[in-house]
Amino acid sequence: MGIVDELLRWTREVFMPIGDAGLFILAFLESSVFPVPPDVLLIALALANPALALYYATIATIGSVLGGVAGYYIGLKGGRRVAKRIFSERMLARADEYFKEYGVWAVLIAAFSPIPYKVFTIASGIFRLSLKGFIIASIIGRGARFYAEAVLIMLWGEQMLAFIDENLEIVSLAVAVAIIAYIVLRRRLTKARRV
Repeated sequence: MGIVDELLRWTREVFMPIGDAGLFILAFLESSVFPVPPDVLLIALALANPALALYYATIATIGSVLGGVAGYYIGLKGGRRVAKRIFSERMLARADEYFKEYGVWAVLIAAFSPIPYKVFTIASGIFRLSLKGFIIASIIGRGARFYAEAVLIMLWGEQMLAFIDENLEIVSLAVAVAIIAYIVLRRRLTKARRV
């Protein structure tokens, strides 16, 4: 058993017995500091009680968004100081420009996909992304992810677990590509209108 499997097993053992409170805590921590995504527990709880799957998705979404706000404030209050020690001013300025231009979209994609969300929550604070935009993108991205898992489990149970297990990264990547394509198309149309 590898370290990842061991961490997943430990997470289920610690958080599963406290049910929805455990899901909230895990979702909160994963959005700012903890390495295990709440999907592990959300799926286990939803499979154990499919009638409560949407409730569990709501708990995961709320915990994750609030944890994301905590990550945002970690970045806002101390992240820039640490980043300056690691990266050059020039690199930080470029990242700042990029993040201001694509920040909300980057947060939305990270919130939905297997990309580590905590990296984007902290970066959002470092680069002072609009808190309102950050929260809206987080609610949409995390909500879409967790509610999709819950609905799929309600409809297909164990069969869907196997599908999610095998294809989550591919489906998430497809959605991320669609969002990026939309952004690019929208920018080109906006530029064409200006000309």
